[in-house]
Amino acid sequence: MPSYYFQNKETGEVIEKILSFAERDQFLEENPNFKQMVSAPLIHSGRGMSKPDDGFRDLLKDMKKKHSQGFTRSSINTF
Repeated sequence: MPSYYFQNKETGEVIEKILSFAERDQFLEENPNFKQMVSAPLIHSGRGMSKPDDGFRDLLKDMKKKHSQGFTRSSINTF
């Protein structure tokens, strides 16, 4: 559900509420002293995290190799 910012017209207080679209309309009807503030939506690309390019992965592998000595193992993630 999206979050909305509302400002009290009398006091200037700003509150944030997480509401569905229908709940937002109901809140505004029940609270005429509040107005909705304009805010930018959070945009997500949907791709998630991708692996680093091969050059950077080679550097990580080199660091891991140099820092893994004897019985100790490096915790560097090389993907």
